[in-house]
This record gives sequence, C-alpha cells and structure tokens, in this order.
Amino acid sequence: MSTEARTAFKIRNWAKYNEALVNRFDVTFWFTEDILSQWKHENENQGQGRPFTFSDLAIETLLTMRELFQLPYRGTEGFGRWVLSVMQIDLAIPGYTALCKRAKTLAIDLSIKKRRGKINVIVDSTGLKVFGEGEWKTRTHGKSKRRTWRKLHLMIDADTQEIVADVLTDNSVHDSEVVSPLLKRTRNKMRRFYGDGAYDTWKVREPLEQRGIEQVIPPQKNAKIKRHGNSQQPRLERDDAIRNIRRYGHKGWKRRIGYHRRSLAETAMFRLKTIFGGRLKNRLIENQKAETKIRCKLLNHFTNLGLPEYFSK
Repeated sequence: MSTEARTAFKIRNWAKYNEALVNRFDVTFWFTEDILSQWKHENENQGQGRPFTFSDLAIETLLTMRELFQLPYRGTEGFGRWVLSVMQIDLAIPGYTALCKRAKTLAIDLSIKKRRGKINVIVDSTGLKVFGEGEWKTRTHGKSKRRTWRKLHLMIDADTQEIVADVLTDNSVHDSEVVSPLLKRTRNKMRRFYGDGAYDTWKVREPLEQRGIEQVIPPQKNAKIKRHGNSQQPRLERDDAIRNIRRYGHKGWKRRIGYHRRSLAETAMFRLKTIFGGRLKNRLIENQKAETKIRCKLLNHFTNLGLPEYFSK
C-alpha cells in the first residue's frame, strides 16, 4: 500500500518575517503622540457619580500591555509608571482597581483592515482554562469539580488570516449556537463559510442560505438528502454535498471543494495560545471578554506586521 509523499515547504521571506517577530514587542509603538494626547477623559456625557480621569484609550493601552507581557493588574500599573518615567512624560497612570473596573465596560474594536468585495471566513472554537489544576496533576490524580473552561469562538478571514469576529461563552455552549452572533458582528459581506462537522445543523445552514453564503461544511455520516431531485423547491447545498460525497468519497469531496483551508483556524488558535497562553487571568466573564478581545486585536496587529510566505521545495 503506497502512501502519498508530503510536500516540503520553506519560508521565502524569512528576513522580513523575522523583523516582524521582533517588532511585536516594541514598546515604543504603544505610547505614541496620538495616544498620549488623548490620555485624559473628556467627560462630555458625564452623568451622576465621579467623573472619569482616564480615557478609554488610556485604559485599553495599559490592558494591551498587560496581555502583551502577561502582567497582573498591579504589575500593569507599575509597568506603566516605569514606561512613562523612562519616556520622561508627566502623566498619571490608572490604578489597578480602575483598570479592573473599566475593563468590564470597555468597547474594543478589532481594527480589521477594510476590504473590497466579499470575504471567505473560517469559524472554529477553542477552550481557555479559567482555573483548575495543571495537566500533570490531572493525569496523576484526576480532575476535580473546580476545573472550569471558557470557549472562544473565532471567525477568521481565510485570505488575510485576521480575526474578524469573536465570542466568548461558557464551555457548555455548542458551536452552532454562536454562528448567528458572529455573523452579526462581521462588517464585510461573505462569500464562503468554512466549518467542521459541528456546524452541520439547520440553525447554522439556514442563516447562511438566507444570506447567500456558500457552505463548506461536511455533512454528518448518517446525513440524508432533504430535498430530492423531483422536489419543486430550490436545491440545498447540504444535499449537493451529500451527493458529491457519495460520488467522490469524503476525501475526494474535501479535496475538490477546498475544505482543508479550514485548518487556518487551527493555525490562528495555535498562535493565540502560543503567544498568550491557554489560561484566562480574570475571573469575571465581563473581564474575560475584554481580555480575549484584546488578545484577538493584538494577534491581528501581529498578522498585519507580517506572516511567513511559503514555497514548495
């Protein structure tokens, strides 16, 4: 039995990509003149209570530094003081309690590049640990009831590998339940939707049909055709996929439709966990949402700095 030889790939833009990896942690980028000029809050629509001292941009900048260097809240306050003292800038730094409280209501934009035309998106989810034992303790003594996870659902542009939308949920939420919120948070119109078998539900497929989005989702093994050839209603993409799988097999269908492009979502999640780790530092879900949103925004910035370009050897 012969096996197909795997193609070897090599990076062609190593010098440029290496410089992008170095620039990811350049501190001077985060404290620009534009940010410093908007450091104080304007308090234009201030209601009851004490007015804010620091702007949302100042809070987001420090929380970004917190995620970039994996700091606690107190460490973020101290690090911010040190950076401004080195830059010889006379500005106050928010306290750690202010950072924690303001993070709950912070509106964070993913800073996605504007693109013309429709985009192809890939959707998948990954688990992030909130608290609990490490892998060694779990394997040795078993898991305890206090082991808790969150699920981070990502929608990724297949061409630029940017994260265009994200949703953080409990680990009990099924992947198919989050597709509609992800679609609503996406600014660009979509041409194709890539997803694994977990998204083979009518709760996912019907909104895609209504929006005219092509579905690249493998039907389940026991899938049956819903509308046969003699039906007066329009044909469904899921039925066409079932017919093509019967004709070409699962591997043949995936190869013909380009299903393996979906692996770019796993690549993005691998980069996210490699850079920021697989654990959330906050305990409240509101703070965790801000934490993951900032991580996604940072990863988009890293992606825009430069990605490796491969060629086959």
